[in-house]
Amino acid sequence: MSPKSTDASTPPLPWEVVVLVAHKLDPKTLAIASCVSKSWYISMSSDHNWESHCITQYPSLARLKYTNPLIPYRRLYTMGHTAAKRRVKSPCKPRLSLDNIIFVIDLSTENQLIINSAKSGRELEKRERKGVFRFEFDVDVNYESWSSVDDKVLLEGVKISWNVVLKGWRAVFTMMECGGKVRIGKGGDGWFSEELPSPGCCFSDSRSGMVADMKVGFSSGRSRIGKVSLGILSIINWRYLSLEDGLRYLQHYLLP
Repeated sequence: MSPKSTDASTPPLPWEVVVLVAHKLDPKTLAIASCVSKSWYISMSSDHNWESHCITQYPSLARLKYTNPLIPYRRLYTMGHTAAKRRVKSPCKPRLSLDNIIFVIDLSTENQLIINSAKSGRELEKRERKGVFRFEFDVDVNYESWSSVDDKVLLEGVKISWNVVLKGWRAVFTMMECGGKVRIGKGGDGWFSEELPSPGCCFSDSRSGMVADMKVGFSSGRSRIGKVSLGILSIINWRYLSLEDGLRYLQHYLLP
């Protein structure tokens, strides 16, 4: 632009030219141009310029014009753009890490304690599965007292608990506490699950759509446990939560 064109005495562009140019601009440029002056704001904000953008990108919001004809298309577009940004906004990094927590597992029957184990998050991190909140660790437990029915292990009066403890024993959250009778095929897994509460206090519905998931793996011998796996499973898509989502969930209960 030449110095002459920027002189204060230069008359403004005819409004017809401004409107014609505005109709060719994208939404971002329209928004910037509306800040030039009051007359440009009026021209750039007209429904004539924003209607096609709103109908193309947010057709359902554009139809709100039928409900309230006084709502300008620019405002409808802005509402849709803001809502879309919030939907794709990445959540904050969790304040809790695996270094801060200990998993405490307890499995017993009416007659005997079978497993009582405390595993640090740092130790389990070595067995973490590609960013997924699921962990495995080996055990070597031989238990001769359970019965066998139709070549299946029968555990009666089983009690199982899984607690997550904040390092330094400053807080604890019970992921699972259940019991009952379990039948397990030879060399199979015993599966336990319990629905988790919804995090936070802003939900009247206490359901979260997630379950604490535990599997007890039996080795070839029917009376020997060889492996335990733990995780948080979404019952909406039947996938394990990501590691960060699992930590974000736990921090609601473990951190102030």
